[in-house]
Amino acid sequence: MLIDTHCHLTFPELAGQVEQVLHRAAQAGVTRIITVTTTAGEAVEGFNLLTRFECLYLVAGIHPHEAGRCGPDDLRALSDLHQGKSAYGSTCDRLVAVGETGLDFHYNFAPRDRQEEVFRFQLELARGLRRTVVIHARQSETRVCEILSEYPELLGRFVFHCFSADIPTARRILDMGGYLSFTGIVTFRNAATTRAAARYVPQERLLLETDAPYLSPEPVRGQRPNEPALLLHTARFVANLRGVPPEELAAITTANAVRLFGLKEERA
Repeated sequence: MLIDTHCHLTFPELAGQVEQVLHRAAQAGVTRIITVTTTAGEAVEGFNLLTRFECLYLVAGIHPHEAGRCGPDDLRALSDLHQGKSAYGSTCDRLVAVGETGLDFHYNFAPRDRQEEVFRFQLELARGLRRTVVIHARQSETRVCEILSEYPELLGRFVFHCFSADIPTARRILDMGGYLSFTGIVTFRNAATTRAAARYVPQERLLLETDAPYLSPEPVRGQRPNEPALLLHTARFVANLRGVPPEELAAITTANAVRLFGLKEERA
């Protein structure tokens, strides 16, 4: 059994076929899925999915790409959702983290100072609620780590999703208690740096994800959209990379996801 710790079921490529996507995921052994939202408005769509599908969990935050368009009302709405000030009742216990949030210095779709402001707001929110944080960092890992170091209460309660940096960067994150999550990128032929990091990370800090609808893994790299069922390919690849049986890797990464996100034990 596998957990897809990061995908985007509210994105247009998947939103119209969620039931079929979840059926295919279950057939592939991906029995629980964490869907991640990138704006306060999208988080409401995520909550609506939680009311329909018990296998889903939600991460709600404001992506650095959206920081320039994010105003006070958006931040207030996000805070209210995380504080349970909504009409979603029992589904609120399946809101498991703040994110994805962080910094993106590759695209710079929002000014860097505004990205930092919105990032810090979400770190403060997570600190106050003792909630896990899902980090997006692209060409910004050093600055993200500098900012995280100012929030010692969050150390050990964050994950760098879609990790594709080098071992020194991985070491710094791990020294802060962070987790590293790997996507289908690790299967790509030109991803030697990512594969080295996937071998390096201790088993108790390793997570797997699809980042669907993006980053379909080999041998189905050309498939669009990516979806949670295809996590099986990444899991098999990483198991072989680390020299362990796929069943063992699945058990390890599932236990890690349950621990980091505080997921419920799966029903028999």
